[in-house]
Amino acid sequence: MPRQTSRDLRNESRFEVLHALFTLGPSTRQEIAKHTGLSTATVATLVTQFLAEGVLRIATVEQNTVGRPYERLTIDPDRGRILGIDVAETYVDATVYDVTLGPLGHGEVALDEHENDTEYVVNGIVRAIEAAVEASGTERERIIGAGVSMPGQVRPDAGVSVFAPNWDWHDVRIEELLEQRLGISVYVDNPLKAVALSEMWFGVGRVTKSMAVVNLGTGVGAGIAIDGTLLRGSANNAGEWGHTLLQLDGRQCRCGRRGCVEAYLGVHGLEMSLAEIAPKHPALRQPLQRGFVDAVAEGLVADDPALVELARRTSHYLAAALGDLVNLLNIPHITLTGWTTAALADWLIPAVREELPDHVLPGSLPGLAVEASRVPGNPVALGMAAFTLERFLGDLGLASPASTPPPRRRLRAPA
Repeated sequence: MPRQTSRDLRNESRFEVLHALFTLGPSTRQEIAKHTGLSTATVATLVTQFLAEGVLRIATVEQNTVGRPYERLTIDPDRGRILGIDVAETYVDATVYDVTLGPLGHGEVALDEHENDTEYVVNGIVRAIEAAVEASGTERERIIGAGVSMPGQVRPDAGVSVFAPNWDWHDVRIEELLEQRLGISVYVDNPLKAVALSEMWFGVGRVTKSMAVVNLGTGVGAGIAIDGTLLRGSANNAGEWGHTLLQLDGRQCRCGRRGCVEAYLGVHGLEMSLAEIAPKHPALRQPLQRGFVDAVAEGLVADDPALVELARRTSHYLAAALGDLVNLLNIPHITLTGWTTAALADWLIPAVREELPDHVLPGSLPGLAVEASRVPGNPVALGMAAFTLERFLGDLGLASPASTPPPRRRLRAPA
């Protein structure tokens, strides 16, 4: 582990100030110092830098009964506009945010999950962005950058989609393709990193610095933060929990192995489980993944016995796989996110909580929490917007080393 430099410590302190304002809202320098544990002198210096760059503004000036008036500071939402885009195998979801990461406009485009042509996917991304920009009333010159999450293995430092198994993509220079179409700076990353960052900024990261954010959808995986630092691995591939082993010589996984967690907890895995339980169940006739998951949720509400058994088996698989994650990392908090979670959380999470002690070492059980994410909106899009904001602040000399790779190019300052 490289030794932290004085610059690293200054950068971390800057983000402590910024995160305090995200958490507290308009605050005085003294309130920020108390929340962060930084000295009042350090906070005063950093606030001066933020004010000079237009990232903060003075919200109000208030008068004490005695002494000098004091200022309440806030992040300036009008410093620019940021795009956060969640690209999955079945949809593109785009949101325009202000610099406080408040949503201003949204656009969504459905993708044919059986279509994998690069131009088709890029066109879908552009159409979703155009819809979001129009809905927000944003002028293009005000956009300071776009963060785009791509499924599979992504190299943010090179702007490359290394491998997207469902599309059979290999080394697609997706960042370059999007910048050519959009005319703005683009940052690409993996959705597991995005959901972890959104949880660090706006979810359980406000009460814990170590967590796993488990995404359930077409694929499954975990975004991981340890002691407040996002875990990336040497090739940005950390968190591929979905391709760890659940059953030796088990079901075929799309990665090429057998018995992966994803082969039991991804949507195709749920379809395979239901086919084992009731091969002619009408839910299996749904042509699209989202239609299948919606049918399962509706059937659970109606106490369909085959789907109740599917939920039981799925929660059993999930508890065992999460137990391995806890035993490996000794993390105190697991948050579930993703569109499968949104549909099935009411059935899966209580059963997982009940069974998880059977799979976790006793020393890791005290304080262990499992819950659905409370991050508002789309956590992937929000996380990608947060990455883009970090890169913009890095361009101003206000970067955080805790989550983003070194930037490759400057983001444009809004006119």
